[in-house]
Amino acid sequence: MTNQPNAAAQSADFEFAALSKATNYRAALLRNFHPYLCGNVLEVGAGIGQITAGLLENPRVRKLLSIEPQSKFCAQLRARFPQLDLLQGTIDNLQPGSDWNAILSINVLEHIETDGEELASYHRLLLPAHGTLCLFVPARPEIYAPLDKDFGHFRRYTKLGLRTKLEEAGFRIVRCEYFNFCGYFAWWINFCLLKKRSFDVAAVQLYDRVIFPVSNCVESHVCPPPIGQSLIVAAMA
Repeated sequence: MTNQPNAAAQSADFEFAALSKATNYRAALLRNFHPYLCGNVLEVGAGIGQITAGLLENPRVRKLLSIEPQSKFCAQLRARFPQLDLLQGTIDNLQPGSDWNAILSINVLEHIETDGEELASYHRLLLPAHGTLCLFVPARPEIYAPLDKDFGHFRRYTKLGLRTKLEEAGFRIVRCEYFNFCGYFAWWINFCLLKKRSFDVAAVQLYDRVIFPVSNCVESHVCPPPIGQSLIVAAMA
């Protein structure tokens, strides 16, 4: 059985125009995963390359292979990064032979119905080099909104539930924390309470420039948040 993303995940563009404005947000993700992103890195679900660009600029990454199932996104990736080693498909299409020091999976796992099988596949690929899974997923089932369904999300995760799935797949968890405390409430208000079905580009940019840097600084340097819009994980095989 292949772990294909669902139909919505393969047909939607995930509001990339709006999310492209979230430069501080993306930079924070790369900072958090920086200690683990070195050597041979496998990026699962590259999209249109918003994270890929940062990986290509990282001198610690010796080899990068990006995987993306959607053909139109692959075309954009090839146009933007002609030098990128890119595989159209999923990890099921990956040929054996490489030892991976890290797998980066950002907002991918929630699109896969058999997420336990996907995590087991990550573990199998990372085990030869005892590499690290850098995982980022949407959190808190109580804020699952119509927009989540539009995006093809099967679920939002709790910390305990995700830890359990990772341990069942064979991982040793180094870090599993909620991320983006203020974003939890922004998501609930906009997409659960007001039932919005798209992002507002100006609002995303304002949040990224004004609110997120302050809240992320507190989360990073004072204490992890008790809840958050997402979960950020580092787990070793």
